Amino acid sequence: MARKSDVPSYYGEPQKFDPTFRGPIHNRSCTDVLCCVIFIIVILGYIALGTVAWIHGDPRKVVYPTDSYGQFCGQHGTPNANKAILFYFNILHCANPAVLINLQCPTTLLCVSKCPDRFATYLDMQYQYRYNKSYWEYYRQFCKPGFDNPRKSIAQVLQDEDCPSMIVPSRPFLQRCFPEFITRNGTLTVANRTDFKDGLGKTRSVTDLREAANQVTAMQQGVKSGIVGLLDAKEVGIKIFEDYASSWYWILLGLVITMLVSLAFILLLRFTAGVLLWLVIFGVIAAVGYGIWHCYWEFSILKEKPDADITISNIGFQTDFRVYLQLSQTWFIFMISLAVTEVIIIVVLIFLRRRVRIAIALLKEGSKAIGYIMSTLFYPIITFLLLAICIAYWAVTAVFLASSGDAVYKVMSTDPKCQYSNITCDPETFNKTNVTKVCPGAQCTFAFYGGESIYHRYIFILQLCNLLVFLWLVNFTIALGQCTLAGAFASYYWALQKPADIPACPLFSSFGRAVRYHTGSLAFGALILSIVQFFRIILEYLDHKLKGAHNAFARFLLCCLKCCFWCLEHFIRFMNRNAYIMIAIYGKNFCTSAREAFFLLMRNVVRVAVLDKVTDFLLFLGKLLISGSMGVLAFFVFTHKIPVIQEEVPSLNYYWLPLLTVIFGSYLVAHGFFNVYAMCVDTLFLCFCEDLERNDGSPGKPYFMSPGLHKILGRADQAGKQHTGS
Repeated sequence: MARKSDVPSYYGEPQKFDPTFRGPIHNRSCTDVLCCVIFIIVILGYIALGTVAWIHGDPRKVVYPTDSYGQFCGQHGTPNANKAILFYFNILHCANPAVLINLQCPTTLLCVSKCPDRFATYLDMQYQYRYNKSYWEYYRQFCKPGFDNPRKSIAQVLQDEDCPSMIVPSRPFLQRCFPEFITRNGTLTVANRTDFKDGLGKTRSVTDLREAANQVTAMQQGVKSGIVGLLDAKEVGIKIFEDYASSWYWILLGLVITMLVSLAFILLLRFTAGVLLWLVIFGVIAAVGYGIWHCYWEFSILKEKPDADITISNIGFQTDFRVYLQLSQTWFIFMISLAVTEVIIIVVLIFLRRRVRIAIALLKEGSKAIGYIMSTLFYPIITFLLLAICIAYWAVTAVFLASSGDAVYKVMSTDPKCQYSNITCDPETFNKTNVTKVCPGAQCTFAFYGGESIYHRYIFILQLCNLLVFLWLVNFTIALGQCTLAGAFASYYWALQKPADIPACPLFSSFGRAVRYHTGSLAFGALILSIVQFFRIILEYLDHKLKGAHNAFARFLLCCLKCCFWCLEHFIRFMNRNAYIMIAIYGKNFCTSAREAFFLLMRNVVRVAVLDKVTDFLLFLGKLLISGSMGVLAFFVFTHKIPVIQEEVPSLNYYWLPLLTVIFGSYLVAHGFFNVYAMCVDTLFLCFCEDLERNDGSPGKPYFMSPGLHKILGRADQAGKQHTGS
């Protein structure tokens, strides 16, 4: 093995033998106190921010649309309780690009119980009213409440905005009435018509309606996308909701089975680590091999069919994914992807077969540690609950901040030459001003929610603060879990006689030390990582905004920055993880622990470069096998291929959606259990490196590692030295 004299001095001095050292130090003091104080102050400020947002915010502004009088549509206990949909008197006025600037469509907005289902104009209504008064009864529900004078002249009605000049067949979307567009043979229509009367003596094209609807949709969603596609997306969303509503208990059952399988897998590693891991490796290879054969079989069958040679680009995006499974190209792509995956796995195993044996030995030692400290398997539940609290608090605060603001009213006039258009007004005193005299028919209508106070002007800054503190709390929660687990597993490793020398309640003791002494250090490391993640989010936002830009240099610079920050984030994650291990063992501050962890890793750089990635690879194969197996089981369940439960399984619109949910959820559940395992292996590895530096295996300086682990690692080190020497 490499001795102390072989190690370059610029990586620090190796650890010296200490006969009193027996693992995590109990007599320690608080570290990074200043950062701890700042962290507590930030949490108190975060609570204050949430309280202020709660006082000023009103989620109803997000949930319910608001009419021209500042009233919510569909809110219980109000006159609009049964009128949950917002109706635009003349949506053609929304085609003006100024809508996106002023966030206001220059037409009256009214809460209605249902959208119009026919074409009609006010002039047609007046003509039909002479013979059929029911025509007015239908039309009046889209007029202002209380208006009941169908004989009023059209000019006066339009000036006073009493009724719309026209109505068009519409259906609700985003709680707003939008024209019901249908594309037939490439032609856009509404109720099988390509044109209509606007009630002002003109014939307009349906295309004008679509442009106006696009502007409204852009104003509401922040993107300018076609309403036709959005309505189709709504139908898909309804079907997806129905699938989840009818299959949620099957999905939950699959996740529970995954939890039990993951727990059983880790327990089996305690006794059959070597055999089980090799079975996992060959099981993944066999599963991928079967996938390649199955894809080739499907491809060869579909290749003979005349209609299956259509390419994916020809059919475009389809909401029914079963359409793609009827194409030979789909199975060919699957086959190539699986073949590449298979080759990568086999090549990695061939070239790293010796390191795989070492990694298996380390994993076997980790399974023993978890077997003696079984409570560590359930610690992720605490982490999950803390993360759920952080996410919920951030989401609620963000919603209340977004809905913080008073109703802002602006002058709306049908006269485009009105000099007072779009200026702020007060609806209570509006009729006393001279605006109505200068601009006849002008109204003071609701525009949006906002304000001019310091609080309202800095809401965007407060949202950024909300995001940054949220990232800090999330990373602190993860850091607390890592430090707690590291302390527990370090107590196992540095017990000379296992399990007799393992202290009582190692997990609880480690958690207490981490919270009592090292809150500041954990917050310090979490803050560094959070700042990098915060800048990454900003870069992603800028990249999203510049997607349509033609400045190649700006896009290239942004891409380079994203790549650099991605690398920086992963490096900081790696260093923080090892720093928390050193904090759990020695109780030093964050910077000192990070430096010592870095030097220790650099003094064992060959082991780190290979063993760390090999163990991650083996654990990834385990997660892949569990989630893949659950995916196969879910596929047979949701496609009614299991006769025993065939009648109980519901029929789904898109069976692949619950299937993907089970696969992704199973992977996350398995990741939660295996993450404990990964933390255990990382802790044991750092302890092993220190063990080699502190001790030499003699009776006076015995190794703390198990004889089996020492035998395999020692043999590997000798082989590595011989290979280097040759």
